[in-house]
Amino acid sequence: MSSTDIAAASIEILKKASVATLATALYKRGLRNQVIQDVHPVGRDHGKKSVPGAANMVGPAFTLRYMPAREDRNTLAEFQNPQHPQRQAIEQCPHGHVLVMDSRKDARAASAGDILITRLMMRGAAGVVTDGGFRDSDSITELDMPAYHHRPASPTNLTLHEAIDINVPIGCGDATVFPGDYVVGDNDSVIIVPAHLVNELAQEAREMTAYEDFVTEQVKKGATIIGLYPCTIDEHRQAFEKWRKENNR
Repeated sequence: MSSTDIAAASIEILKKASVATLATALYKRGLRNQVIQDVHPVGRDHGKKSVPGAANMVGPAFTLRYMPAREDRNTLAEFQNPQHPQRQAIEQCPHGHVLVMDSRKDARAASAGDILITRLMMRGAAGVVTDGGFRDSDSITELDMPAYHHRPASPTNLTLHEAIDINVPIGCGDATVFPGDYVVGDNDSVIIVPAHLVNELAQEAREMTAYEDFVTEQVKKGATIIGLYPCTIDEHRQAFEKWRKENNR
């Protein structure tokens, strides 16, 4: 399924659904390894608080793959090459896409810095994710584009990473990412949704989120979770349907 086959309504739902909810929906379909491990919003490293109700990062994946650097191939002169894959990934990532970098979970050297990420933002990317680290992360925190990494990393990528492939299947934080898969990031983490599942998963996420919001209200009123979460009692089903009508959910 191409990005043009994804319903606009599905994208809007994904902008509000939690990664936790999407992970459960994918688990029901036998997909257990879709969350990118050990990444978080860059702003968390600098004490930036999340904004309640803020929209999630959502967009199709455009990928960059790094391999271990070899010293004779990765001098600073490499950046003079206009076809350098890292630079080309920034310049080729389509509007509305999320650039996902496979840095082999190695944050000892940076995947990119604030200048490249600023350029990515100016070109209209929906966000950026690496399972390594960004340099200049305090500056990246101030950009108007979501960014996720493992931790700050000051050394240039050339120290340990050679950018080798653009828009190919990669692994990022132990999750498989194919170009065109949908990337969803909230205040906790990032998940990869196979493109062919986006529409049906969005509808299920909407239903799950509505019920979870209902459950949260009930628990705050003192209700037990037994029989409520998951729902195994008809009384709760009836109360939920009434709640949905009253709250236009």
